[in-house]
Amino acid sequence: MRLKGFISDKVNKKLLKGCTILLLLTVLFFILRNMNLLQINYEENSAIILKKVTSAPPTAPSSAPPTAPHVPDAFCTFKPLSSADAEEERLILDSIAWPETPPLPAPFLLNRSSDPTNSTFTILPGRGGVERHVGDQIEVIIQMYDFQGNPKKSGGDAIVARLHNRALEAGVAGRVVDHLNGSYSAVFPLLWEGSAQVEVMLVHSSEAVTVLRRLNRDHPDRVIFKSLFRSGSISATTSCNVCLRQTSQPQCNYTDHRTGDPWFCYKPEKLSCDARMNHMRLGFTNILEDDEKKLFQSNANLKVFIPASGPANVTVLPQRKGQPGVDGVRGKSGLSGYYYQGVWRSLGGTKVYQFNNSSAISQCLKGKVVHLYGDSTIRQWFEYLDATLPDAVPVNLNSVYRAGPYMIWDNVNKIMVTYRIHGLPYYIHTMPSGRVSYVANELETVVGGANTVVVLGIWAHMIPFPIELYIRRLQSTRRAVVRLLNRDPGTLVVIRTGALQHVQLSNVKSNADWFTFQLNKVLRAMFKGLNVQLVDAWDMVLAHHLPHDLHPKPPIIKNMIDVLLSYTCPQKKT
Repeated sequence: MRLKGFISDKVNKKLLKGCTILLLLTVLFFILRNMNLLQINYEENSAIILKKVTSAPPTAPSSAPPTAPHVPDAFCTFKPLSSADAEEERLILDSIAWPETPPLPAPFLLNRSSDPTNSTFTILPGRGGVERHVGDQIEVIIQMYDFQGNPKKSGGDAIVARLHNRALEAGVAGRVVDHLNGSYSAVFPLLWEGSAQVEVMLVHSSEAVTVLRRLNRDHPDRVIFKSLFRSGSISATTSCNVCLRQTSQPQCNYTDHRTGDPWFCYKPEKLSCDARMNHMRLGFTNILEDDEKKLFQSNANLKVFIPASGPANVTVLPQRKGQPGVDGVRGKSGLSGYYYQGVWRSLGGTKVYQFNNSSAISQCLKGKVVHLYGDSTIRQWFEYLDATLPDAVPVNLNSVYRAGPYMIWDNVNKIMVTYRIHGLPYYIHTMPSGRVSYVANELETVVGGANTVVVLGIWAHMIPFPIELYIRRLQSTRRAVVRLLNRDPGTLVVIRTGALQHVQLSNVKSNADWFTFQLNKVLRAMFKGLNVQLVDAWDMVLAHHLPHDLHPKPPIIKNMIDVLLSYTCPQKKT
């Protein structure tokens, strides 16, 4: 009996222990599951507009300790972020993560890298028959091969695609999906009747992306910036940058105390940091190795078209009876718009009107103030408005060439348009140090309201630097935008994205489209959910038949201005 009772007690203890462990595992499962759900919810709702405009994510409590920043390399570090900003940075970095690309073997063999001319794309059969109608979509499959004709087995190539009809001046960007096995697919909506031809371009091979990653990791100081220091008869010039390598030479810290934007110069031996006179950009260091240069050949593997394995075009019939056609595509394709007869048409949101003469532009902007902040791609917009507002005259602000501040004033229609370059880094050849100003600080002085338009375009000069710098720049800019919208809710804020450029070996270290693609993803994530409007320059350049250019040609600029003015005057009568 004692033995039986002992066994019974032992079994009961084991059962109790097992139930306890099972209960603990169940609780742990629900905790982990809820944590995951919370993270997913955060990613999906990282920027939410409530009754009062709110920054995204919410500002961390003042008691929250700063979080150590991600360190992209041994010498480039940034100001610690709040817990909320650091978490947002982590989520953004995760969301823009590019597929792993292969390390370059030693010795490097070009013939094992992606070859666009050996690669092919194929238009897949349509669903439910061979006929294709307006409102349908087509899909193409892209298979990458190396220079030896072997199929690639991994992803990471930077590929863009468009559907177009040159005679109709029609075009739309495609959305490319990387299947991580050497194959890709691109999907296009069918938006016009007649012929539609597919174009697929290899922008950068996956091996080239490996090199581009190395540049921003190992050489964030590859742009040569310097400053002149002077006091009395003593002068000296030293190197400056967002990131400076540690040497025995002390550094002057010019980090903006309000925005946290970093800038450093080596301190001259006999001069103080206060003796800095200007900012200069002198060029770029040559940091591509000989084998790496082979991956950026314009006629071989840099922005080269991929041929079709069969027909490259389809015939599009009128929309089916009872089907929505183009209206069925609006808001569902993820595309901002398309060209038809050379005119940009919206696929979601505000209808785009045509402002084809000075009178229409003046009428739209009558009584308004337009502030333009950004790089030279935004200065293009200022120059366009300056040329098309006949009654506008320049106001002398002792401007720095190409940097501003610039202003034009139309006294007849009471229109003011201003332009100022964003803060460091920028490629202006010479700029007085006292003229350096960051957009976030400038926005604090803006008097907003229903007659105020603020335009932002910050991307091209940020390309050669760690993505963490761009995230921080946009975080400080977004906080300033939120404060502006809170104090003046009627203010219109418009943001221009980066766009495809003319890229060749000589400028790939500063103009590679892969960098811009990453910056655009950060930009969209940062301002998602805020009451701001986007001008999708990437799609507008990609969909157009004109060559890619840092400064798009006049027909594209005209369409961009039409989008801007349509946001400004959405009730314009046609």
